[in-house]
Amino acid sequence: MAAAAGVSTAAVSQAVNGTGRISEATRRRVLAAAAELGWSPSASASALRRARTRTIALVVRRPTDVLGADPHFSELITGLEGELAPRGYGLLLHLVADMAQESALYERLVAEGRIDGAVLTDARADDPRPQLLRGLGLPAVLLGTPDPSAPVPGVGLGQQDAGVREAVAHLLELGHRRFAYVAGPAELVHTGLRRAAFESALAEAGLRPVAVRHTDFTERAAVAVTEELLALPDRPTALVFTNDSMAVCGIGTAQRGGLRVPEDVSVVGYDNLPLGRWLHPRLTTVDQQVQRVGAAAARELLVRCGEDVSPPVLDGRPSLVVRESTGPAPSAH
Repeated sequence: MAAAAGVSTAAVSQAVNGTGRISEATRRRVLAAAAELGWSPSASASALRRARTRTIALVVRRPTDVLGADPHFSELITGLEGELAPRGYGLLLHLVADMAQESALYERLVAEGRIDGAVLTDARADDPRPQLLRGLGLPAVLLGTPDPSAPVPGVGLGQQDAGVREAVAHLLELGHRRFAYVAGPAELVHTGLRRAAFESALAEAGLRPVAVRHTDFTERAAVAVTEELLALPDRPTALVFTNDSMAVCGIGTAQRGGLRVPEDVSVVGYDNLPLGRWLHPRLTTVDQQVQRVGAAAARELLVRCGEDVSPPVLDGRPSLVVRESTGPAPSAH
């Protein structure tokens, strides 16, 4: 019927069930196609579609090798499951390659009545997903958006600049003047916020970064960028990474290159994941309480799904956890 009406399966579902935000013209076209095909809704199928599935979708647009190497998402899932599972909800995880796949997946899951809500990750500039899910009539929360006017609520990106600024201040106090920043993809909202905070904090100290590099979060990229930065004629003495996994790669790369951490180069990560406590030296990092952010996102979504759950409260802000991967700047610099 979707092909006959020239619309998506999600639009057919919305027209037949009276949900979502499709135009009246589209609704009439779908119903006309249904009449021509002699289609009528099955009472049992309609009841099934209206039934609660108690399933929440988590769709991640990352390569599988990145997801497998980054404990960030296991921490996030732990936080989500800690709130969902006790209330009888399950988490449906999908990995996709691009926006087209992600959009098509949401449309299919909604049309098939398989999910009650969705958790969106990696907010992007001009992100089309909140509007898409609002149009599909699907409750959702977005991890990482500072925009209060967004079609779905955002959770967990408050004061992103605070942790980065603490990291820069800590390194300045240690005497560092040559900084480099290893960031994620430029289109991610948190990438822009953290980079801006890094450059602003340096500017206030009368400094400019030696370099800023954007990467795709892979181990390969972290190693390559670290090698490049440490081979500069006047190399940085402080490296700040956008996450802990890349910072771990940075420490290993520096050590394999014959440099000592922190005597020759200091390293800071972001996330405060458990692996950072077991390195030698242990990783200085920004704690953004990933599990608590996941729990808060789950509670916000449960409220929007009609569950009797108190709204989440995320107190505090990202803060620096100082360990042994940072130390005084080398005297030669």
